[in-house]
Amino acid sequence: MDFMTDRDVQKYMEDGYVVLDGLLTSQECDELRQRMAEIVDRMDVPEHCRITFSTNHDEQLKAQGNADYFITSGDKIRFFFEKGVFDEKGEFMVPKQRSLNKVGHALHVYEPLYKKVTHSPKIQGTAKKLGFVSPVILQSMFIFKQPGIGGEVTPHQDATFLYTEPLGRVMGLWIALEDATVNNGCLWFIPGSHNSGISRRMVRTPKGTFPLTDFTGREQTYDDEKFVAAPVKKGGVVLIHGEVVHRSAENTSEDSRHVYTFHLMESQDTRWSPDNWLQPTEELPFPSLYTK
Repeated sequence: MDFMTDRDVQKYMEDGYVVLDGLLTSQECDELRQRMAEIVDRMDVPEHCRITFSTNHDEQLKAQGNADYFITSGDKIRFFFEKGVFDEKGEFMVPKQRSLNKVGHALHVYEPLYKKVTHSPKIQGTAKKLGFVSPVILQSMFIFKQPGIGGEVTPHQDATFLYTEPLGRVMGLWIALEDATVNNGCLWFIPGSHNSGISRRMVRTPKGTFPLTDFTGREQTYDDEKFVAAPVKKGGVVLIHGEVVHRSAENTSEDSRHVYTFHLMESQDTRWSPDNWLQPTEELPFPSLYTK
């Protein structure tokens, strides 16, 4: 029996997202979380790398774009922090396990457990079911959504940051390593919003100019009433079309909401924009999803 049914495919095509239960076992989720705890325990963060991550427009430009640390992280494993976790001297004000927003962007390459999940038969089968011919993996992240301080992710479309010509070639896979609920910051979507293109892009600026990235186009405003919650059980996955509008609220609960997420692109007859912040390197071209 296929992990993804024909009905699931139909919902993905119509709504721009679908929730699938049972991608991973509870034990597999715990193993991924334990491995991340080990990575965080060993991290040594230089003071100049202590930047905060936000999807608020101005703060993105300041914190991400101005930081070479972010823009060169596509082929590395790097650490991005929540707001307010460092004091004026750059020292942790909270335990470092509770300080992180995310770790990215090449876990799928350098960490065997994450690589195994990314290339799992269920993932490969799902891509084939959706018609991916030559999918490549663009990036991967572990997102913490820390209890009490896990920040809001404002409404956005992934293709704003991961732009292709033509559009419609990128899909996110968002794997819940713990239950993702309305209380701890699950995703919310505007169903069908993937059919209207994108309103803005984040692009690299010319070499030698600052900030290193900028936005073109305009930031849309959305009616809150159009958003539909998408809670996910531990071990489930959300498939996210590159143009569907989605967001998540702050985590004001006492529970974390750990997630492993990565993005695929259909590479056949697709042009990856050289203006995107994320670029393949000679050392690490975008790896194929399909493995023998």
